[in-house]
Amino acid sequence: MARSIDIKPPGSEFVSITGLVVPVSWIETRRKQKDVKPVRYAYGLTSALLVGGAAISLVTGHPAGAQVAQNDDSRMAGVVPRAGAPESFADLTEQLAPAVVNISTRQRVEVTNPFAGSPLGQLFRQPQQPQTREAQSLGSGFIVSADGYVVTNNHVIAPPSDNTGPRGTVEEITVTLSDGTEYDAELVGTDPQSDLAVLKINRSEAFPFVHFGDSTKARVGDWVIAIGNPFSLGGTVTSGIVSAVYRTPPGSGGAFDRYIQTDASINRGNSGGPLFNMQGDVIGINNAIFSPSGGSVGIGFAIPAEIASPIVDKLKSGEAIERGYLGVSIQSVDDDLADSLGLPKNRGELVQIVMPDEAADKAGIKPGDIVTKVNGKDVTRDQTLSFIVANIKPGTRIPIELLRDGERRSVTATVGKRPSEEEIARSQMFSQDDDDQGLPQDMQGDNLIGEKLGLQVVPMTPEIARQLGAPADTQGLAIARVDGNSDAAAKGLNRRDIVLTANYKPVNSVEDLEAAIREAEAAGREAILLRIKPFRGSNAIYRPIRIR
Repeated sequence: MARSIDIKPPGSEFVSITGLVVPVSWIETRRKQKDVKPVRYAYGLTSALLVGGAAISLVTGHPAGAQVAQNDDSRMAGVVPRAGAPESFADLTEQLAPAVVNISTRQRVEVTNPFAGSPLGQLFRQPQQPQTREAQSLGSGFIVSADGYVVTNNHVIAPPSDNTGPRGTVEEITVTLSDGTEYDAELVGTDPQSDLAVLKINRSEAFPFVHFGDSTKARVGDWVIAIGNPFSLGGTVTSGIVSAVYRTPPGSGGAFDRYIQTDASINRGNSGGPLFNMQGDVIGINNAIFSPSGGSVGIGFAIPAEIASPIVDKLKSGEAIERGYLGVSIQSVDDDLADSLGLPKNRGELVQIVMPDEAADKAGIKPGDIVTKVNGKDVTRDQTLSFIVANIKPGTRIPIELLRDGERRSVTATVGKRPSEEEIARSQMFSQDDDDQGLPQDMQGDNLIGEKLGLQVVPMTPEIARQLGAPADTQGLAIARVDGNSDAAAKGLNRRDIVLTANYKPVNSVEDLEAAIREAEAAGREAILLRIKPFRGSNAIYRPIRIR
């Protein structure tokens, strides 16, 4: 039975029309409307995380639905036969479409000066003036309460970001109903880790809405329909079946990468839209596709309602969302690894890295351990260690079973609080190969430092120090990227080097280095003297770097 949401603004009354719960005022307003506003589409940055679920081999994007009366199963009689394929999806679509919306945003995004470091850039640059451009995003969503709360994907409404955080701001969010009516909306809350967001329409009128259903009852082979805004075409309906449940897509592995797989066509712009079952329940939020071409090839993924619904409730009420964390980097046990260790296939995960002073480290877990069971639950490809731990309240003591040197062991860990994705990315950014794979493609994290010195830097932490082979208490700034056209590159500075001082003053924060640059410019100097600890060197050296 679907969760009941009973929100009735003062003076409003509701009626049921073929199963859809709508306010009387909404019907009267629509009867009086003769000129329907066209859906406004906005085109901008081509980032797949902004335009919806599609691209590479895997790109995220997410959805939700509209309120229907589902307490009386007889209301669905005639829409879906008790056995066999539906005769038509038309009646069900007519009921649900009013609660599915299009979402567009207007954003102000920081961008890189394409001429930075070149003579042309020196001639026309504007010192210390961040460059921005206007951008748009487009996706789908659905209304989950009569007073206008809307669920969508976080990436639909979030500005682009890198390891330093968001690189822009959202200036306007517009929600468009199926009849073309547009409303301004405000952002209520976001949860980037699950890629969910909640909006609120800025109007006091009542809206048709849909319920989350019980996604745990979804079975492989069940019929489903997806409603959304693919390729900015407006309300579009596609149908298919549940292809798999509890699927972890290739290349993923995050704390909430556990999806319903469907062959219902999902494309760019479907992100944030709902995946409905035949009872009109939202059982998933369309989030990603697997595609060599960027278009639908019949392998789409939706966030299960069992995961999304509790998060949406917390976002609506303003509650903080806390997740469990062990502080390990893990690898699934594939066939080769299982054969090399004599382990059952599809069981356990190999610990690659243990973060200092985190829960796993304190519990005695070591690199090379094979974690087979967490809190009584088997670790498998469909039930990963990250997923199990993320759903445990921080502070909880849990048993962990593992294999070490072929022997079974058991330890007890006190679950920690999971950091933000940005913090996790920072703590692991120097674990990548020397080609800086996975780092942002611009210098916008440190705008002044990137413009003046051609460097992207991050403050040292014990985790970063460990990755760089330095003492845990090392102070300074780790170099994450060096512009190949800069004097810093010409002087031999490299990614993973550590900046210790600038003009003999310690630099323990980005602000310290920015202040040193401004001070040098105010004194009329054209260079700044940096003391550098090379990544593979034993002794610190001084390098004068010209200011651009």
